[in-house]
Amino acid sequence: MELTDLTITKTHEGLLKKEFSAVELAKSYLEKIKKEDKELNGFLTITEDLALAEAKEADRKISLGKPVSLLTGIPCAIKDAILVKEQKCTCGSKILENYIAPYDATVVKKLKEEGAVILGKTNLDEFAMGSSGENSAFGPTKNPYDKTRVAGGSSSGSAAAVAADMACYSLGSDTGGSIRLPASFCGVVGLKPTHGAVSRFGLVAYASSLDQIGPITKTVEDCKIVFDAIKGRDPLDSTSVESKISNFKLESLRCNSAELSQISNLRIGIPKEYFVKGIDIEVEKIIKNTIKKIEERGVKIEEISLPNTKFAMACYYIIAPSEASANLARFDGIKYGLSEQEKNLLETYLKTRGQGFGQEVKRRIMLGTYSLSSGYYDAYYKKAEQVRRLIKNDFTEAFEKVDLIISPVSPVVAFKLGEKTSDPLSMYLSDIFTVSVNLAGLPAISLPACAGRPAGKTDNLPVGIQIIGNHFDENKIFNMAIEIEKLLK
Repeated sequence: MELTDLTITKTHEGLLKKEFSAVELAKSYLEKIKKEDKELNGFLTITEDLALAEAKEADRKISLGKPVSLLTGIPCAIKDAILVKEQKCTCGSKILENYIAPYDATVVKKLKEEGAVILGKTNLDEFAMGSSGENSAFGPTKNPYDKTRVAGGSSSGSAAAVAADMACYSLGSDTGGSIRLPASFCGVVGLKPTHGAVSRFGLVAYASSLDQIGPITKTVEDCKIVFDAIKGRDPLDSTSVESKISNFKLESLRCNSAELSQISNLRIGIPKEYFVKGIDIEVEKIIKNTIKKIEERGVKIEEISLPNTKFAMACYYIIAPSEASANLARFDGIKYGLSEQEKNLLETYLKTRGQGFGQEVKRRIMLGTYSLSSGYYDAYYKKAEQVRRLIKNDFTEAFEKVDLIISPVSPVVAFKLGEKTSDPLSMYLSDIFTVSVNLAGLPAISLPACAGRPAGKTDNLPVGIQIIGNHFDENKIFNMAIEIEKLLK
């Protein structure tokens, strides 16, 4: 087995047993990236000097024989919308093509404190706006399982890097499904945490009330390890909260602990609105087969209704662009990034933004600006926020009856590159099962729906299953996800 095939826990054990060094490990990943990423385009920047320096420090700590973190010496990748000090942060956009981050995002700072080794910054849809990874100004990321297909978006490079064993784990961000969709398309595990569970300081904002940073990993166990490292209150992010989610205990995942044996007492809701006309027949079959296996394990399954689901896409595509139009106003050619100087300030703004932003970003800025404009605010943005409340209420009522909700991540598997680029509405529908979670601020995980990597396949492509929990119920989600992972093995 190659070093790059190992999970976080297996890599940690190998480092402690001195079977290999952190420097050897980092070099193995860097060589794999140089060899394979020319075709996949998962990385925008490779931070080789930083990675080797961090690996040497990890080896030094391990050689002292003192206790080290599970993440010490473990190579990872960071979505290129999350700041890493003194490294490029492009957001997949020409307007930030040469921008160098002056400080670390809080999640990056936490990972560095854990002894992580940062291999590089990963590709994404420009400013995290997209479902396929094709909106990057630096070219699309390709799916490791079929290079003629998309990797999913917007955290395309983060998911592809983990799926192709070019990183042991990665960080992405999720505004409407941007962690879960690429995790599903690439056959890996991706968590969108409760809004506020993880600091957003140092994440370039798309839609602040929806954005959330989360991990993408090879296994559920690894996902929990990374989540435990990055969660918690941050004074630099006023929307973050002190975590009530208990820390990870490695032993609890390696035996039938009391907590895990409680799975059979859980009540799982299956929303009827998520199994509708338009979902791929094979995707539906795989998801329902997985649900059947869970039910055979003794878990109580019941159909529920989330009646306002039908309004979620329209609601999302008013709120998210509205917030984006405000957040992206800072990219004006004056403060930082691309600057196309003209004879007056207005023309400088227009030329800089016209040349710097791609078509999808312009589309969403215009949509958001229109929704917030005088005479339309009440009809669009205010109405969308009222509908958002109804969607939240649907989930609140559902969680009075059930402990968790299970659904598909996407109605389809990874589609062909270029297949939906000329039809934005068709592209937006890729997120139909994920956006409601962000609107309600809930946690949700995507994991493969059948055994192996990639687990659950149709046409040899991965299929993801989504587990949604109530606010700060990440541990409950992880326990169910671990049980599904065990069942499917």
